[in-house]
Amino acid sequence: MAAAKKKTARGRKQDRARVAKGQNHEVRYEAQKTGRSASAVKKAVKKVGNSRKRLEKRLAR
Repeated sequence: MAAAKKKTARGRKQDRARVAKGQNHEVRYEAQKTGRSASAVKKAVKKVGNSRKRLEKRLAR
């Protein structure tokens, strides 16, 4: 019998580092957090990519 795989937080950590433009709940969360509109968040994701750090930096302007 094979040993059970150990669960790690790596996948969750990687997921939190990204913003999925197609997921409305993620876009709404980011919009509320930064005080911008959902369409502004989507435009920023398109411009700078889905990295949460770069996105928040862009929206802070």
